[in-house]
Amino acid sequence: MKKIITLAGILLIGLTVKAQDSSQGLKGAWFATSQFSYQQTKTADVKNTSLSVLPIVGTFVTPSVAVGAGIGYINIKADSNAGTAANTNLIVIEPLARKYWNVAGSLYFFGQLALPVITGKEKESDLKVTQYGLSLSGGFDYFITKNFSVEFSYDLANFTSTTLDPKSGEKTTVTNFGLAHVANVESFYNGALGGSNPNLTSPLSFGFKFLF
Repeated sequence: MKKIITLAGILLIGLTVKAQDSSQGLKGAWFATSQFSYQQTKTADVKNTSLSVLPIVGTFVTPSVAVGAGIGYINIKADSNAGTAANTNLIVIEPLARKYWNVAGSLYFFGQLALPVITGKEKESDLKVTQYGLSLSGGFDYFITKNFSVEFSYDLANFTSTTLDPKSGEKTTVTNFGLAHVANVESFYNGALGGSNPNLTSPLSFGFKFLF
């Protein structure tokens, strides 16, 4: 009788621990992902390119809430047979927070709030570029395995303030705000930075995420 009670007690403890582990969800898990985009346009001998790479690392602070940050690089360039007309190198720092909701099975919807800060310089004209932003996006995350998922997101609202400070002359500040749109490029810094429609922030994102 004592052995049966002891065995039942061990089984009960095991079920309780398992239930507690299940309720923790992804809390404590870390994730790594990266956003990458490349665009090129060519007219005659003029080639404009825009490249951005943004690795992101974060952790789940609750079973459904994650915080993280990305540190990346943007290059915007305009070349022709006559030489380089514009070559902009920018550093991106982007803290973010996400909230996940389960849709069905391995499919999750998430909302993300990010605060990108972008800074750098256009080398040819010595033009300093600084941008502060606030972005609210929504997306879907599908877990192929417990350690690997595919995600897609789209900007729902986006605010940016971009300052262009030339070596000589007055600086210019461009302010943009949009709701559920594909971000357009302000013509003023489209010409100043060159490149292929040089959006400093991208409204669409697709990538892979690793959890560990």
